[in-house]
Amino acid sequence: MHHLPLLLLLWVMGSWSFPTSLTDPKEQDMKMVQTYLESYYRLENDGHKIAKQRDHSPVVEKLKQMQKFFGLKVTGKPDAETLKVMRQPRCGVPDVAPLSITSRIFRWEHTSLTYRIETYTKDMHPAEVDRAIEKAFNLWSQVTPLTFTKVFEGQADIMISFVYGDHYDNSPFDGPGNTLAHAFPPGSGLGGDVHFDEDETWTNNLKEYNLYRVAAHELGHSLGLSHSMDIGALMYPSYFYSGEVQFSQSDIQDIQALYGPSKNPFQPEAPKTPEPCDSKLTFDAITTLRGEIIFFKDRFYLRVIRNYPVELQHISDLWPALPNKLQAAYEVTNKDEVRFFKGNKYWAFQGHDMLPGYPKDIYVLGFPRTVKSIDAAVYEETTSKTYFFVDNKYWRYDETKESMDKGYPKLIQDGFPGIGNKVDAVFSDDNFFYFFHGTRQYEFDPKTKSILRLRKTNSWFNCRKKY
Repeated sequence: MHHLPLLLLLWVMGSWSFPTSLTDPKEQDMKMVQTYLESYYRLENDGHKIAKQRDHSPVVEKLKQMQKFFGLKVTGKPDAETLKVMRQPRCGVPDVAPLSITSRIFRWEHTSLTYRIETYTKDMHPAEVDRAIEKAFNLWSQVTPLTFTKVFEGQADIMISFVYGDHYDNSPFDGPGNTLAHAFPPGSGLGGDVHFDEDETWTNNLKEYNLYRVAAHELGHSLGLSHSMDIGALMYPSYFYSGEVQFSQSDIQDIQALYGPSKNPFQPEAPKTPEPCDSKLTFDAITTLRGEIIFFKDRFYLRVIRNYPVELQHISDLWPALPNKLQAAYEVTNKDEVRFFKGNKYWAFQGHDMLPGYPKDIYVLGFPRTVKSIDAAVYEETTSKTYFFVDNKYWRYDETKESMDKGYPKLIQDGFPGIGNKVDAVFSDDNFFYFFHGTRQYEFDPKTKSILRLRKTNSWFNCRKKY
C-alpha cells in the first residue's frame, strides 16, 4: 500500500488524541463534540476543551454547520438532538472536505475496475463476506457503466481489508461503535481502498452492522462520491439498516454525473426522500404518540415537535422491528400502546418497545379472512372505540371488550359523509378526526358527522410557501 497526497489523507483522517479517563457525563459529551467536529467538520484543535470555550466562534460555527447538514435546529449549541446524531454509528469519512480540494472531481479514468479482499473479518464465513462485497459492487454497476472484477493477488484498484485501531493510514479506528469504516477517493496507492473496523461485529442480517449495507456506502466513496445531506441517500453518513439497501434518486444522479448511466436499457428508479413542505406529499399512515404526531411515508417517519423543524428519520431508528411502507397505525392512549399494520400482520409497542407475542394476525381482532390489509385506523378516546378503514368500508372495534362491534362493516360514506370512499391515513386530535386521501386532508367532527374544513396534507409542518 502506498500513500495518497497529504490533502487527501487530511480529508479522511480524524483526531483521536483526547483522554479517555473522563467520568463526568457533561465532560464526556463535550469531549465527544470536540472529537466529532475535528473528525468530520475540520475544527482545528487549539489544545483547549470546548467546555471552557462554549461561545468560541469556530466551535459555534462548526456546530451550526453540522446541524444544518443533518437537518437539525441550527442553534450552535450541543443540544440533545445534536448529541443524539453524534452518537449514531457512522462512516469515518468527513462531511466537509478541505477548501483546497472541494472543487476537485475524483473519478476513475477507466470503467473496468478490479478489487481484492486482503483480509477477512472473523465474524463471518469468508464466502459470506465475498457475497456481501460482490452485492455491493453489483449495486453500483446497475446504475453506471462500471464493471468490477475480483482478483486474488497483487495490487487491485480497490483494496478491501478488516483492520483494528491504528492501521497506518493516518485515520485510526476508535474501537466498537462510532466509526464503522472509511474509504479513500479514486486515485493511486490508497485511492479507492476500503477499511472496515474489525472491532465491530459484522453480519449479513439486521443485527449489529450489516456488511453489505456498509460496503455499499463505502464503495460510493471509492468511486468518488462524498457524503449526502439526503437522509434517504445511501451516501448519508449515519448508519441505518432495515433489511434492504437501496439508492435514493440523489445517489443515482450524483454517481451518473461522474460516469454516466449504465448500458442497461432498463434504468432502475429510486424513491425520492419525502420533503415535508412538498404540497404533493402523501402518507402511508399517521398516529399520535404521547402527545406527538407521527407521519409515515415509505422508509421514513416525520415527527412534529413544537419549536423544532419537522424531524425526518428512518422508521428503523425508533422501531427496528417494524417493516417499511406501513399501511395503518393508531394509539390507544389509555393503554399507552401504539399499533402498526402492514398486510395481515400488526405490531404493538409501548413507546419504542415491542410488546411480547407480536406481530400477530389481524384476524385475532375479528376481521374476516377476506380482509387482506388495513388502509387506516383511528382510536376515539371518548368512546374507547377504534375505527378501521378497508376499501370503501369501515369496522368498529371495542378496545374495552377487545372485540368487533356488531353490525359492521358499514360504508364510509354513511358513517363519515363527505370524506370520500377511500382513506389513506387518519388520526385523532382534540376530539376531531383528520382524514387523508391523496393530497387532501379533511378535518372531521365525529359528533356532528360533518367536515369542518379542507386542508393540505402537510398543514401540520409549519411550511412556508415553497412549491
